[in-house]
Amino acid sequence: MGASCVFIRGSSVHTVWQDIRYAFRQLRNHPGFALTATLSLALGIGASVSVFSVIYGVLLHPYPYVDLNRLATLSISDPYGNFFNAYITGPQLRELQQAHAVERIAAWNEWNLTVTGHDVPEDVVAYTNTSDTFSTLGVPPLLGRNLGPSDSPDGQESQPVVMLNYRFWQRHFGSDPSVIGKTLELVHKKYTIVGVTRPHFTWGWDADVYLPQKLTNDQALQFGTVIKLRPGITQTAANAELQPLLERFAKETPTHFPPKFKVDVRELQYWTIHQLGGTLYLLFGAVMMLLAIGCGNVSILLLARGTARQHEFAVRSAVGASGSRIVRQLLTESLILSLAGAGLGILLAYRTLALIVAWLPQNFFPSDTDINVNLPVLLFSVGLAILTGVLFGLFPALQMAKPEVSQVMQSSAKKVAGNVRGKQVHGLLIAGQIALTLLLMTVAGAAINGFLSMMRVNLGYDPHNVMSVGIPIHENSYTNWATRMNYYEQLRTKIAELPDVVSTGISTNATPPSSGDEERFELLGKAPNPSLEGQTARMNYIDPGYFSTLHIPLLQGRMWDHSEVANSALLVLVNETFVRRFYPNGDILGHSLKVPTQKNEPPYTLTVPGSDGWLQIIGVVADSLNDGLDKPVKPAIYMPYGTVMWMHTQILVRSRTDPQTILHSVRQQIAKIDPDQQANGAVDNLETWVRNEPEWARGRLVSVLFAAFSVLALVLAAVGLYSVVSYSVVQRTNEFGIRMALGARRADVLRIVFASAGASVAVGIGVGLALSFGLNRLIARWVQSSNHNLLLIPVAAAILLAVAIMACLAPARRASSVDPMTALRCE
Repeated sequence: MGASCVFIRGSSVHTVWQDIRYAFRQLRNHPGFALTATLSLALGIGASVSVFSVIYGVLLHPYPYVDLNRLATLSISDPYGNFFNAYITGPQLRELQQAHAVERIAAWNEWNLTVTGHDVPEDVVAYTNTSDTFSTLGVPPLLGRNLGPSDSPDGQESQPVVMLNYRFWQRHFGSDPSVIGKTLELVHKKYTIVGVTRPHFTWGWDADVYLPQKLTNDQALQFGTVIKLRPGITQTAANAELQPLLERFAKETPTHFPPKFKVDVRELQYWTIHQLGGTLYLLFGAVMMLLAIGCGNVSILLLARGTARQHEFAVRSAVGASGSRIVRQLLTESLILSLAGAGLGILLAYRTLALIVAWLPQNFFPSDTDINVNLPVLLFSVGLAILTGVLFGLFPALQMAKPEVSQVMQSSAKKVAGNVRGKQVHGLLIAGQIALTLLLMTVAGAAINGFLSMMRVNLGYDPHNVMSVGIPIHENSYTNWATRMNYYEQLRTKIAELPDVVSTGISTNATPPSSGDEERFELLGKAPNPSLEGQTARMNYIDPGYFSTLHIPLLQGRMWDHSEVANSALLVLVNETFVRRFYPNGDILGHSLKVPTQKNEPPYTLTVPGSDGWLQIIGVVADSLNDGLDKPVKPAIYMPYGTVMWMHTQILVRSRTDPQTILHSVRQQIAKIDPDQQANGAVDNLETWVRNEPEWARGRLVSVLFAAFSVLALVLAAVGLYSVVSYSVVQRTNEFGIRMALGARRADVLRIVFASAGASVAVGIGVGLALSFGLNRLIARWVQSSNHNLLLIPVAAAILLAVAIMACLAPARRASSVDPMTALRCE
């Protein structure tokens, strides 16, 4: 019995090996067919793998932390649907740790520091972390150890130790494995290096170094917080338990919370999924359609080639081959084609993945997120290859598995091939390809139209030759209002002295097109309008040079004079939208408003006395975008930058040439005032700021990729249609010869050939038009475009029809030029 089983298994393996060798021989003998089929699959699989790599890295597995499903951001939402991270103080963190739902807490703060002790200070982003942060995340270091409780003992000063981010370790220390125990000097203080994070650690997003942070009773020092929920605790249960606790926190620090809010803890990747999930899944849907079109192409080729092999299958069936044996042989050929397509597709994915990642919107996911064709992606690729092989190969295999032996043996393969069922299958495949292609083209048209509209949007300011230079202030520097005000003014004046500088302006938080902080305000003598969302406006802290540098005109009233700016007079300007919203009659000058959240919290926030009192409106400026490129301008209030000063500012610099050419000189001017201070490492011009806006990057990504996918779909559909028409012409060569011998003209033959494909093309375009018109509004929402240009759909249909005519033209001309005698001899 055992020997019999071994023999059967050995026989099966031998048979499978025979199928594989025969399949390779068949494909080698027909290189054109093999190449066309492999490329059709490679395009679809390559696009699918590249997009899935991004989805896996950004949405499905963005963080390497242990128990990721139990980690959540401590966040809140207001009644108007706005979502915020909750920032709490040291004493509040201690209370939060006692909550039943919370197992551990990872809390952080962010500072810009400088690496000193070298010829040129280097800007670094430092994340200060509370004692349990790294144990909460659960990721072991690459070298050394993680920061822990011993580095920031409660009630004592933090230890002078530092942990390096993997990328900073590579850049600054050249990946030196012996770096542990060495020192790093930050702002003239030496820190001992105790560890290096693993690649793609992602904590702190763009952090360079990690420092221990002790908890103090300072009410002005706030921490962002990630909580690790206890096993079995849901986010809903955590929200319910933490709601009264955070309401008490809001009473202690009212400026840190909106007036009304709900605790709304969310998973760490919520923001990324919310902002990018729809876009990436839309792209994945597009590549699946492209893959379906490619599979349809290969099915057409296999059907056409299978009919040419009817005689072969009839002979094999006549000598005893079963239908399942023929099916297995054809599926083997299909799987070899699909695996070859997957291999080539993975190579294409490696080439296109970097392009997609470079065009993804920034700041929605950590820059060191692991986006690669890794093992899970490779497994997806192999699974996709096997699935497509079965899908496109099974139906042709079943069609060919039961040949009519007597009919085939009595007539030529060509004659038998033109059966009605085969024509119907070809017609359905072509119609499906064309319908999907038209739908892809419609989405591409909507995306491109929306992106072009965004490119033409009126910014309300002139970004050309303007850059924003970010200037952070180190801890314990410029801690009172007068010294900080003087430092900022010196910076602006010193930079303005450069010969290539046209103008400068201070923009604490007002650099467009996403500018200002949303804050509540009150109007003297006017009760809040209940129909308005919370009566909020964008608060901007600037100097008069801001408007002249950005070419934003003053429409009514006046600007501040020099003494008013120097003393941060309690005078404000507003934009046109503010006037339309709150003073539709236009009588706004001389009225007053109050921003009660503007509180003095030294040393982090320094305010002028009376900043939370009544402020007089003295002028109105033109609208400029302040809520992104695709949203209406929000009401804005402009105040002298000394009204509220944080531990950072920005200086806008307009130059005569590309501002990047004078950036080194600007840094030198900053160092002349205070060599221990620095500008941010990344400094871009405002045109780059526009291109880095999420909606711009999203629109560019979707429009370019959908355009590329549409072109590929057009090519694949044209190849499929060409294959079907060519196959039909070959099968009907004898018929065309007889017709021409009986007096048919070339035009008659052309009409017959075009008519044979016309029905499939017409059905495909009809279905595609129905889908495109029916889903038009949904498509506009998918691509996040406000434009509903229905004319794009018939234009896309016309382009597709023209391509279909061109695909049919060559085989139709070949049919019309056939020699009747040659055609008759073919029989």
